[in-house]
Amino acid sequence: MRYASINKIEQGEKLGKHIFADDGRILLSEGVTLTIGLLSKLRLMGVSSVFVQDDRFENIEIEEVVSETTKRQAITALAETIQFIQADKEINGKEISLIVGKMIDEVMLNSDVLLHLTDIRTKDNNLFVHLVNVCIISVMVGVQIGLAKARIQDLAVGALLHDIGKTQGKVKKRDIPVGYSSEDELMKHHSWKGFNTLRKVQEISTVSAHIALTHHENVDGSGEPRGMEGKDINFLSKIVAVANDYDHLISNGEDGMSLFPHEACERIMGLTNIRYDHQVVWKFLRCVAFYPTGIQVKLNDGSIGVVIGQHKGLPQRPIVRTYRSDGDDFSFKEVDLAKQTTTFITKVFT
Repeated sequence: MRYASINKIEQGEKLGKHIFADDGRILLSEGVTLTIGLLSKLRLMGVSSVFVQDDRFENIEIEEVVSETTKRQAITALAETIQFIQADKEINGKEISLIVGKMIDEVMLNSDVLLHLTDIRTKDNNLFVHLVNVCIISVMVGVQIGLAKARIQDLAVGALLHDIGKTQGKVKKRDIPVGYSSEDELMKHHSWKGFNTLRKVQEISTVSAHIALTHHENVDGSGEPRGMEGKDINFLSKIVAVANDYDHLISNGEDGMSLFPHEACERIMGLTNIRYDHQVVWKFLRCVAFYPTGIQVKLNDGSIGVVIGQHKGLPQRPIVRTYRSDGDDFSFKEVDLAKQTTTFITKVFT
């Protein structure tokens, strides 16, 4: 299996991983043959790259921190939650807590696996995939830091629902605090809308609600919506801030251009102690695969290959299977960058 741009996939290749709808259903199944018509539909849906089956790399498996089944259940729970919010009904906090508990258990069970955000995004499922990804990243960082289970639960719920305010309209008059009006910028910000909704749910802690309110605050005071800084920002919100921006960088990037994971990590590092807390960034970098398994790369000796394995302690030095073609014959060589210290990745392809 390899990860490839839609524009470079040939008719007749087979899909390597499921693509999900915005309610958790399988939209397109693993193994389906990609025709010209299907590839066109995927482009219209906003899909830019997918995993495809490849006999040359058939033994490559993408290790998931959280199972596909659990992620589908989380997306389904989120879809229901948003429907309740938009219908002005109370959301099911118990259901959210249960699915978050499953995600935490799986992250802790797979704590040695580096993060690969491999779910294919469409225009319809993008928000749901983003919320699930931010939750997974946040829990991984929380586990790395050594937070207590109860704090990780608060962190995970806040992370899963951090952008829930984006699905809401204007704040209702009854919810506007004394001294504010509906035209104040704070009342229009999605972080306030999310906080205002979550604080009313009995099964969701005040800490989780405050994560929704403060995940856009920066440690230097330049963030939104209140310009908080340093120690005034809840530590769990600082974790979600990194997770949120990383997922945006690799899915939307700047000016709509997605970054590769190693580029996004560089951007995060460059803003440490400006936007992000140093301790959080340090632990985050130990969780993420800089060069995810399945991605195609070029090495400094000119060889082309596919990343086939990772090293937990050295996320920048994966194992690469290079290949050379002689007609229909292929020769392979595995290069462990952790051992071959003078070999480097110079380019990443999709």
